[in-house]
Amino acid sequence: MTQQEQNMDVTKIITELRQEREQIEEAIISLERLARGRGRRRGRPPAWLAMAKKRGRPAGSKNKSSLAKPAAS
Repeated sequence: MTQQEQNMDVTKIITELRQEREQIEEAIISLERLARGRGRRRGRPPAWLAMAKKRGRPAGSKNKSSLAKPAAS
């Protein structure tokens, strides 16, 4: 391999690495945007998210509020 061929190979490798670096930087920016979020979403949440956010006692648990209140006479 001649000196000129080696220089062309190195130049080609450098060009390819720079392109890969740009792609990686774009991917990082996209992931950072996803991680940051956009604040409150509009519209109805998906069913799985609505179920995850429900608070209070699960169905069938003891010490329900209607049983804990004394009967008023």
